[in-house]
Amino acid sequence: MQTSRINRTYAVAAFDVAMAAVSFAVALLLRRGVENFWHESSGFFIEGILAFSVISVIVFWRMRIYRGFWRYTSSRDVTKIASAAGIVVLIFVALLFVVTRLEAYPRSALPINFLVLAALLGGPRILYRSLMERGLAGFFQRANGEHRVPVLLLGAGDEADLFIRSSLSGSAVNYRVVGLVDDDSAKIDRHIHGVRVYGPAHNLVEIVRALKRRGTQPQRLILTSDSFDPERRREILDAAEGLAMPFSRLPRMTDFRSGESGDIDIRPVAIEDLLGRPQAALDGKEMAALIRERRVCVTGAGGSIGSELCRQIAAHGPAHMTLVDNSEFNLYSIDMELAESHPAISRDMVLGDVRDTGRLNSTFDHARPQLVFHAAALKHVHMVEANPNEGVLTNVLGTRNVADCCVAHGVAVMVLISSDKAVNPTNVMGATKRIAESYCQALGHSLAAEAEVHTRLVTVRFGNVLASSGSVVPLFQRQIAAGGPVTVTDPKVSRYFMTTREAVQLVLQASALGARGKGGEIFVLDMGAPVLIKDLASQMIRLAGLTPGKNIAIEYTGLRPGEKMAEELFHDKEPLSDTSVAGLQRATSRPADLAALRQQIERLCGAAAARDSAATLAEVGAIVPEFRAQTRNSDTGASRRAAQ
Repeated sequence: MQTSRINRTYAVAAFDVAMAAVSFAVALLLRRGVENFWHESSGFFIEGILAFSVISVIVFWRMRIYRGFWRYTSSRDVTKIASAAGIVVLIFVALLFVVTRLEAYPRSALPINFLVLAALLGGPRILYRSLMERGLAGFFQRANGEHRVPVLLLGAGDEADLFIRSSLSGSAVNYRVVGLVDDDSAKIDRHIHGVRVYGPAHNLVEIVRALKRRGTQPQRLILTSDSFDPERRREILDAAEGLAMPFSRLPRMTDFRSGESGDIDIRPVAIEDLLGRPQAALDGKEMAALIRERRVCVTGAGGSIGSELCRQIAAHGPAHMTLVDNSEFNLYSIDMELAESHPAISRDMVLGDVRDTGRLNSTFDHARPQLVFHAAALKHVHMVEANPNEGVLTNVLGTRNVADCCVAHGVAVMVLISSDKAVNPTNVMGATKRIAESYCQALGHSLAAEAEVHTRLVTVRFGNVLASSGSVVPLFQRQIAAGGPVTVTDPKVSRYFMTTREAVQLVLQASALGARGKGGEIFVLDMGAPVLIKDLASQMIRLAGLTPGKNIAIEYTGLRPGEKMAEELFHDKEPLSDTSVAGLQRATSRPADLAALRQQIERLCGAAAARDSAATLAEVGAIVPEFRAQTRNSDTGASRRAAQ
């Protein structure tokens, strides 16, 4: 195999040098004509062609133009060939000037020589690629067309180009592109690799019917681009449902891969593709600058948000990572993942609970973190409703412990990951998150007044995270897989949604802004309009290729204890201001008196530690006046409404 590769390299190199010699002769022939060619060139031709060939050997070897794969010749390869041809001609001119003062060779032949050489080197390469893609491969595609799935691509961009070229690369590929659809009027009626672009997308049904009449009816719709906004994607989903056609999408261009069978790896359209707003694009450079070569600690590192934090932090090259979690399995899982994806990054795995002050202090003593992301929390509303004492001990006591450790050990920035449920809370989880926010804000403002203390405490608040543990998305997926019904508490219930990637980028962006701030800030991503849960359920059923109400029923079960009809991102007493990052807003915090708040938290945590649920809920209501608690006989007992 090695010998074969070497032989091919020598053959290509010999071909290129031969083309150089031919170009020299052709240039003279074109310049002097057939009748005068040999008469005027005989005294110089042999020496000239030898000199030109030797120069070509040297230049081609230095520029390695013979190393490229003809099968994958690109515009970059053509540019490189043209550059090599130009350099050869220039060196030859310089040599002629030194030897003959340009008297033996017609000067007008020099640009001709350049053009002929570039054509003879680049032309065969381009022709070979064309034959492979449109000739031989096209032959295989036509011969095996009955075994290929005809598909219609949505989006006529780079991803579509890559997909079509992949589909033409051999007989094992399972897809045959019969058309493209795009909203860009400049692209409509043009062709990509011989495949026509139709449009606009709202005429999708008519386009499919026209293709059917021509005998090329597509059997699958594939989204190739993010150029279609979520509203248009939902329209396409409606059309696909009406046409009884599967609706899929391509992965990112960097994720194209083939298995042994040659199948292109497409995936179903995910629910995040249908969000009612474009996903936020934050400042990655500022995030990277904050994290690079810093020592970072993540609490709750094995959870949905914590594990994604670890992935994105690792991608920015920290000096060291300390991952804290009280779940052995979750900690093991993220450790194994980072060991595979970022083996060079130094890290410690700490199996411990944020409730344990001693464990936290010893961890900080050893790790010396500069940035701390506090993601450890109990976040499932109904679980914390049934277990308010545990919610207080983790969400309130745990946050206080982490914040105090950050100050004691000189951490530069601590970021508290909070929730929209902390605004006007109606459940224990939201109320505990509000208390955690209050403590970090009060502590942050207190530290800002002390010039010698430089720890900044930042709060990040966002809505529901798609596909996170406890999200309705995994629940709906399980219910759909089981044949239904899909359960929704109320047809009017709405929530803000964001992807896990967005949530973590928000956390990192907030930490970067908070590092320059005074401390105590609240950052919230502009999440657009809230989404009705019943609409989310309907879209997920349809993405599964089923019909809501026909194949899968949607049942309404009534609001659960502590559940809001609609969530809020800001309190009325938290004025908003813009930040330097589009889509990211800053809320003015409501700092409490730190000394008084500490006393209240001591009483609250004392009641929780004593497992006195009634006293715990009373203390929560005293700290968060807007909370309307639910008193219980025990952590697992039934509840009744009690005004505070």
